[in-house]
Amino acid sequence: MYNMTVNGQPFGTEADAETPLLWVLRDEAHLKGTKFGCGIGMCGACTVHVDGRAMRACITPIAAVAGCAITTIEGLSPDGTHPLQRAWLATQAPQCGYCQSGQIMQAATLLKDYPQPTDANIDAVMSGNLCRCMAYVRIRKAIKLAAGMQEAPGV
Repeated sequence: MYNMTVNGQPFGTEADAETPLLWVLRDEAHLKGTKFGCGIGMCGACTVHVDGRAMRACITPIAAVAGCAITTIEGLSPDGTHPLQRAWLATQAPQCGYCQSGQIMQAATLLKDYPQPTDANIDAVMSGNLCRCMAYVRIRKAIKLAAGMQEAPGV
């Protein structure tokens, strides 16, 4: 049995130790926001936070996250008020939307490390998250907007 916290709630699984976190989240926790993309950790569609850091859920074995705090897109801000969620809507960042939960989760780590990110910071941190629709310009705009929202009083 592997126990952890998922979106602030205790969660346990009897999955095999090598089962990817992605499948436990989707199939057992019924959290469908984390997407399967490439299956080899290269596209970022499956990005979640493990103890506050962005990780690829498709290549992270469940045994490696026992005792950890997992945050998925559903747990980032369930009411949709996180600055990134608001900025994504305001800029209409997604096109098809498939990769966007992973993009937002990666961007949340970016803003934690670089509250006022430069283009170079954004390029370095977000480069591993791929978007088939090529919405990178809107994603960058949303990240910068969210950075400004973080500074605003009451955010």
